[in-house]
Amino acid sequence: MAQSGKIRCGIGGWTFEPWRGVFYPAGLSQKKELEYASRRLTAIEINGTYYSSFKPDSWAKWRESTPEGFKFAVKASRFCVNRKKLTDAKPSIEMFMGQGMDELGDRLGPILWQFMATKKFDYDDFAGFFDLLPDRLNGGKLQHVIEVRNGTFADPKFVGLCRDRGVAICVSENENYPLIPDVTADLVYLRLISADDRIETGYAPKDLDLWAGRFKDYAAGDIPGDFKPVDRTGLPETPRDVYAFVIHEGKVRAPAAAMEFIKRVDPDFEIPA
Repeated sequence: MAQSGKIRCGIGGWTFEPWRGVFYPAGLSQKKELEYASRRLTAIEINGTYYSSFKPDSWAKWRESTPEGFKFAVKASRFCVNRKKLTDAKPSIEMFMGQGMDELGDRLGPILWQFMATKKFDYDDFAGFFDLLPDRLNGGKLQHVIEVRNGTFADPKFVGLCRDRGVAICVSENENYPLIPDVTADLVYLRLISADDRIETGYAPKDLDLWAGRFKDYAAGDIPGDFKPVDRTGLPETPRDVYAFVIHEGKVRAPAAAMEFIKRVDPDFEIPA
């Protein structure tokens, strides 16, 4: 059997009122929601860090609430990315990185740097920004992911820059954003934004199967055959870990979709009843 990386599937955040009584059992204490979600999903993208900073105690509590093997992705602060000149972001990046994130320990997964659709590709601007991103946090190796939403990034120069720096390009499944499926780092990060809350599982079975197959292709070191890479030179086809998050506008069915993906890509993972 061909070797593959680990595929983790999850959602954005864990505090969302419409999930109560749908994903979370009625009457479950809000304090127990992360504990509950982290035993049914294999990753969660923390979105609150885009808007606010948190004290070390909060990060430590998040770690303590989750089981071994679980991973958090962390969305970087908006003050780092919403800038005309990205090289001015150094103080904000240092503040973001220094707030206590290392308290997550081995639960810390990739850091997502998400840019607005108005931000266009400028090689020097982004090369300078990548220079500011730390390689390690208190001795632990960091993984960085960039999500871009402007068509100017569908450029071999952008892909090459990310590949040179080992920064993953987020594969964004949204008709309004460029889909850049190229592999540029030792992980692959996907955000699925078009789930449908009218479908109990978020996606129809055929679409769940389609995306699960794509996750497996990436984990094996390939690019899914129906995706068209921007830069076909690529990286060596070696196994890579995959993070896939269901994050759509209504998001009521996001947990259900993520659990359906887990059933398809990680049959050894037991989802509690």
